[in-house]
Amino acid sequence: MAKEPRALSDAPQKQARMSIIDSVRKSLVPIHPEGYVFIAGFAVVAFLLDWLSPTLGWIGFIATAWCAFFFRDPRRITPLREGLVVSPADGVVSTVGFFLPPAELGLGAEPMQRISVFMSIFDVHVNRSPITGRIAKIVYRPGLFLNADLDKASEDNERSGMVIDAPFGRFGVVQIAGLVARRIVGFVKEGEQIGVGDRFGLIRFGSRVDVYMPSSARPMVAIGSRAIAGETILADMTAGAAVLTFKAG
Repeated sequence: MAKEPRALSDAPQKQARMSIIDSVRKSLVPIHPEGYVFIAGFAVVAFLLDWLSPTLGWIGFIATAWCAFFFRDPRRITPLREGLVVSPADGVVSTVGFFLPPAELGLGAEPMQRISVFMSIFDVHVNRSPITGRIAKIVYRPGLFLNADLDKASEDNERSGMVIDAPFGRFGVVQIAGLVARRIVGFVKEGEQIGVGDRFGLIRFGSRVDVYMPSSARPMVAIGSRAIAGETILADMTAGAAVLTFKAG
C-alpha cells in the first residue's frame, strides 16, 4: 500500500522528462546525407587537433558543429495554389528585374523576369523547385568563383541551370557557385517531373540561385526581402495578380 502513492507521485516527473525529450527531438533539424562525409572529416580533424592541443581541439569541434549546421535540411511547408512561384533558396533577395537568361538554357534572346536569392554560409543550402513541371533540360557550365552577389557572377561563375516546363510557361533555375562554393550537387535528372518545393540540388558553402520567369510573373518580394526555400512566395503567375509594394522598418 505504501508503494502506490510513490508511483503516483513519480508520474508527473516522468511526464515532464518525456515532454523535455520530445521537445528536444522536435527541435533537432535533419542533416542532408551530402554532409555526412564532410562532418566526419571535420570531426576527425577536431580529434587530432584536440590531441595536439585542447585549445585547437575546441576550434575543431566548433568547426564541426558549424559544418553540421551548414548541411541541415529542415522540413518546409510549401503553399500549393496554382500559379505561385516559391523561393528555391534560403537567403536574401538580391535582384528583381528583367535580365537575359543564360544562353545555354535555350530560353530565347529576350529579357525575362529574374529574381535572385543570395545565400550566405549560414543559410540552408538545400535548394527546392520554385514551381511544378517537367525538367526539360539540365546544363552544367564551368566558370569562375567570383562573389555570387555580383551581377557578373550570372555570366562568369560556375553554374548549373535547369529548365522547367510548367503550365504557365518555361522557367529557368540557375545555381551559381560563389567565392567559397566549389561544388554544385544535383538530385534530379532531365525528363523527370518535379513538384513545387521538392529538393533538386545543393550548393556547398555560399552561393546564389536565379529564377527566370515569363514576363507575366508578378514579383511578390523586393530587394532585401528574406526568403525561405519552399515557403516564401517570390511571384504570382495568375492573370490579374496585383503588384505588391513594400516598406522597410
